[in-house]
Amino acid sequence: MDMPLLNRREWLAMSAAVLTAAPAAARPAGGERIRLSLNENAYGPSPQVAPAIARATTGIERYVDQAEVDTLARQIATLEGVAPEQVVVGEVLAPLGAYLARQRQGGGIVYSAPGYTELVDSAAPLGGVAVPVPLDDRLENDLPALARAIGARTLAVSLVNPHNPSGAVGDAAALHRFIADAAARTLVVVDEAYLEYDDFAARSAVRHVREGRNVLVFRTLAKIYGLAGLPIGYALAPASLADGLRKTGIGAPHSLSRPALAAAAAALADQRHVASVRAAVVSERQRLTAILDERGLRHSDSRANFVFFAPPDPQRYRTAFTAAGIEIARAFPPLDGWIRITIGQRSENDRVAAVLRQMPA
Repeated sequence: MDMPLLNRREWLAMSAAVLTAAPAAARPAGGERIRLSLNENAYGPSPQVAPAIARATTGIERYVDQAEVDTLARQIATLEGVAPEQVVVGEVLAPLGAYLARQRQGGGIVYSAPGYTELVDSAAPLGGVAVPVPLDDRLENDLPALARAIGARTLAVSLVNPHNPSGAVGDAAALHRFIADAAARTLVVVDEAYLEYDDFAARSAVRHVREGRNVLVFRTLAKIYGLAGLPIGYALAPASLADGLRKTGIGAPHSLSRPALAAAAAALADQRHVASVRAAVVSERQRLTAILDERGLRHSDSRANFVFFAPPDPQRYRTAFTAAGIEIARAFPPLDGWIRITIGQRSENDRVAAVLRQMPA
């Protein structure tokens, strides 16, 4: 039976009725729904970013040219202590995976599992083989096991440090020994998306790039720099590898937007803002960690902008967070019993704390 068409007034009236009848469960009891699932920077980017984007809209009808990319590369090189030719601008991990897979059919990428798999996933359609290595019992990168997994057909070994989803970092000296040894056998890719939230100077792998090892360090400005909605990052690599990546089109001007370049330059220039975000996040992370300890909940030693813990009844906790209007991260098999929650602003973390304190330990 055909349904009669509704006119605009009838459609609006029906829509209002549907919204009014929405179940109470869809409206969080704690107020507006908050998203603490994607490790975004709840404090936002530098106040210098928005004016820089506004200025970049002048001439937006023109394509980005190489000189603009080179200007940002020089700024990054100065900040990181490397040569400009060692900088590749852009969100590099996905095209890097494809680049590596083309080097050797059926080559493997060794990585910690569970973990962030963009590099591995992008290699798979071109024949790249995933070689997962479980985290150790502290939920850290299992460096001895990763070393044993490197073989003759290994394309790269991939580390996320601090790790995602655990936030753990492990011993800095052991990490640097591993990188030096592994880089003599294969490419070592170190994703330092969250390292600005910890002891950056002591733990960063960029020293190995400066020393000429076969190491690529990736940084994204989507985390502490607050540019998640305007994606841009960069890689630091040996000049020969960086040149090879650029020759395949990675970091080419046509792949980048002028507003993103402007936002990146402004964000990187404001290290005072980065320090203030770090201090706020670390303070809030410590506060939530103390509550986890108070409640007797097992948790990782997270050094990132999130906490990761194992409640006695994970599904009950997930349901409670949903009812409170708090969106938390998906499960990370095989650690299905663990929950990851991004550090938000203080008022948002208050709501997380309230749920944790109301749940049975």
